[in-house]
Amino acid sequence: MKKQFKAESKKLLDMMINSIYTNKEIFLRELISNASDALDKLYYLSLTDKDIKINKKDLEINIYLDKDNKTITIKDNGIGMNKEELEDNLGTIAKSGSELFKESNDLKKNIDIIGQFGVGFYSAFMVAKKVTVKSMSLDNMAYIWESDGADGYTIKETKKDGIGTEITLYLKDDDNDTYTDLLDETKISNLVKKYSDYVHYPIKMKMDDEVKTLNSMIPIWKKSKSSVKDSEYNDFYTDKFYDYEAPLKVIRSEVEGKCSYTALLFIPSHAPFNYYSKEYEKGLFLYSKGVMIMEKCADIIPDYFSFVKGLVDSEDISLNISRETLQENYQIELIAKNIESKIKKELESMLQNERETYEKFYDNFGMQLKYGIYTSYGMKKDVLKDLLLFKSSKEKKYVTFKEYIDNLKDNQDKIYYACGETIDKIDMLPQVEAVKDKGYEILYLTDNVDEFVLKIMMNYDDKTFVNVCDDDLDLDTKEEKEVLEKENEKNKDMFAKMNEILAGVSSVKYTNRLKNHPVCLTTKGELSAQMEKTLNAIPNSPSVKAEVVMEINVDHPIAKKLEKLYKKDKKEFEDMTKILYAEARLVEGLEIDNPTEITNLICDFLAK
Repeated sequence: MKKQFKAESKKLLDMMINSIYTNKEIFLRELISNASDALDKLYYLSLTDKDIKINKKDLEINIYLDKDNKTITIKDNGIGMNKEELEDNLGTIAKSGSELFKESNDLKKNIDIIGQFGVGFYSAFMVAKKVTVKSMSLDNMAYIWESDGADGYTIKETKKDGIGTEITLYLKDDDNDTYTDLLDETKISNLVKKYSDYVHYPIKMKMDDEVKTLNSMIPIWKKSKSSVKDSEYNDFYTDKFYDYEAPLKVIRSEVEGKCSYTALLFIPSHAPFNYYSKEYEKGLFLYSKGVMIMEKCADIIPDYFSFVKGLVDSEDISLNISRETLQENYQIELIAKNIESKIKKELESMLQNERETYEKFYDNFGMQLKYGIYTSYGMKKDVLKDLLLFKSSKEKKYVTFKEYIDNLKDNQDKIYYACGETIDKIDMLPQVEAVKDKGYEILYLTDNVDEFVLKIMMNYDDKTFVNVCDDDLDLDTKEEKEVLEKENEKNKDMFAKMNEILAGVSSVKYTNRLKNHPVCLTTKGELSAQMEKTLNAIPNSPSVKAEVVMEINVDHPIAKKLEKLYKKDKKEFEDMTKILYAEARLVEGLEIDNPTEITNLICDFLAK
């Protein structure tokens, strides 16, 4: 006689199958985990009951595929279930025999029992139209449990060779979903490798007329550190993460405490082709007791370390009833905090002791560290600031902020930087030449995000960051300032007229910061010309405008030429003003709004 499930109704089982589990292929993971639990229970009892004589080497899980009858069978020689246990564990949804076993035997970490909620078995109905469970317990009585879904189940006495459990899935007919591909040996082998590779009992299946063990059983991260060779880590990394090159760094961490875990992390030697795109998905593999739970656990690693590949295996993580997602965030937050700290320490050590290796890493992933400061609005600057590198004018080599500080001139209280597309182009800036002549080291900022990062940081070790193209760059002596102020006051009407001619300029003035160059552009306020260029290049973004100042070299012959034209030839004065402004924009690497007009003006001057 068919019995009804004790857990209310068809609706609950439908929810189990269609809502709790989002990935149909995990049915195999769940059934293998249950089989592993059954083997663990039998082995544990054999340690305390002398009447139970087993050899742990004989304990195993077998998978059988029957293509003719469209069935998959998972068989174990574990503890098995009697009639009452079949009734309780399979007839009551969400009742866990594994959990009861742990409670009744006062088990904590003595044995790895995977099952917690008693619902994993029902994932079988995602792919099967009928399921049978044939089981024999230690009382040597065998029973078969059979169900075709939420309508109910039957339990009858049967015959079976030896204790253990044998679950047979009668696959659904193909419709919008394909189920018959689960009868392919390679498919099943890959699923075992993906989810259950580290179940510590052999999982066997006949392939190519030969019974093969599908799982490796012992994870590389569970082996003693001294027994694992670098080549083994490299092989594991290239195989697991589909990389053609060995990792730059291997990080292994074992933590005991409120949330114990083992982490095996890798820093790749190169960035994936899609790393700086929306398609890239960060995250670490998450294992619980050797069973893969999540392929991309994003919460366990911060965005600025998203280049790190690897895995975390923990027995303490609380999972939801489908084992697909995490239940208690504080455990993940604790692991994530420790992972962040470990990665930071390893990078600092690499920077200190393996400079060449670190610079190779930085060429690939330094941008992500900068974005970490920028996107956190500076909240993560204390975590990341000492990992940043910039090329400097001293030797055109990478330096840290600390190294820059160590080389400061006497009484220097600023960190000078300049922005541009390349180091060579930055060196051509008139403002850079002037600062170099004063003996100050300059940091070269060649990535679009660089200046935004320094603006957010504001300072390092109480030394403020200053763009050499800032209008208020203060490198002059008191006497030099007084002389310059007199020249600017004397020609204020001329500058007012030039400012009127140049609509995109906030002011015009003389400067003594230039050597051989006739003119340059500087900016007032927080928005520099390079920041304006970067922001305006973002699609669909509102246009922004830097407050630009045109500075003319007071010691250049062009200054006297301008003064002369202002007094005698207003038209030529206006033309020269436009040409000088265009020249200054070109030197800064900025676009010219009216190139045709400017080229015509230059031709007119050349023709005179």
